[in-house]
Amino acid sequence: MRLSELGHHIVATVTAVEDAGAADPIARRLRDLGFVAGELVKIVAHGPVQRDPMLVQIGYTRFALRRAEAARVQVTPEAA
Repeated sequence: MRLSELGHHIVATVTAVEDAGAADPIARRLRDLGFVAGELVKIVAHGPVQRDPMLVQIGYTRFALRRAEAARVQVTPEAA
């Protein structure tokens, strides 16, 4: 599942960040921000227009991501 498809306040584990090509700067920046395998994430809020941008929380840090950026992050929802 992609992070952009995750519902509000559902905790998920990052499994991978997809690279669009060699030396992809967006994928590298996502990893630098903490989107690495094993990290827990959740969607805190969505923007008013087509749910863009998304407010994503990793640990105690929150980031605003475009849906296209969030779609590059593969996640697995945690069991309830």
